[in-house]
Amino acid sequence: MKTIYIPVSDRPECVVALQQGFTLGQQLSASIIGCHIRSHSDSAVNLPAETKDSDLYTESYDLAWENALAEKSEGNDSVKAQLLFDKMAQQFDYKLCKKSSGSACAMWTEKVGSPDRLFSIFGPVSDLIVVSRPAKKGRSVANTIMLGAVLNAAAPVLILPQSGSTNTLGQRIAIAWNQSPEAALAVKAALPLLQTAKEVNIITNGAENRPGPKAKHLAKYLAFWGINTNHIKEKESNDSVALMQAYKTSQSDLLVMGGYSRSRFRQQLFGGVTQYMLHEAKIPVFMLHT
Repeated sequence: MKTIYIPVSDRPECVVALQQGFTLGQQLSASIIGCHIRSHSDSAVNLPAETKDSDLYTESYDLAWENALAEKSEGNDSVKAQLLFDKMAQQFDYKLCKKSSGSACAMWTEKVGSPDRLFSIFGPVSDLIVVSRPAKKGRSVANTIMLGAVLNAAAPVLILPQSGSTNTLGQRIAIAWNQSPEAALAVKAALPLLQTAKEVNIITNGAENRPGPKAKHLAKYLAFWGINTNHIKEKESNDSVALMQAYKTSQSDLLVMGGYSRSRFRQQLFGGVTQYMLHEAKIPVFMLHT
């Protein structure tokens, strides 16, 4: 991983995202790009049909950016956001830069438009996007940015809880494995983190009788990368319960998983776990939606 994008505004959850983003940047020798997203009157939200049909979609997503336009409450938010980013870069001994180079640096940028459109532009050319999970009663704009990243970036997204220490994130990594291509792609995207982890646990729930590689095949693949794994087998009727139970029992500090739309839910691939991990769980999640 060489580029980590972090959406930044003058909000507490952005401090969490920046702290963890810079920590990972140091660990992986990656550049950090802080991006402040500004709305304007032409930034209408036009969601694709498959997004509106997804269980990831909520009414607040459709209205959030229009509400932001109506509020007209940005003020000096972009200035404060940049000051926060510069302060965090200094704290982590990152050199500020205005153009990309071969060495790790911190770069500031501002984009104008709606999150869904902007993430579809710079997401595919980034290695990781870091956001903090919005509070349930928080502003819908924060939720819009998180979902915009997950649904449109075509890149892995690290979703962080708003509180709690993330200093040890990535030391004990759990993989939600359901034999699907989406899960396999998420694992491949997470390889740089898996290689530096002290422990990696593959979590399955129930019989591995679906098409695709089993946990033992994944373990063999990861061994080629020098990654030793443990297999945790759960037998629960609810996939979210099974996953959280194994995550806590193994004392993991990061979950790697694929993200699924409604069509995938109908195929019983971890059921509604994507929805749960996005909106209910209070753990760090490394998610790739394809």
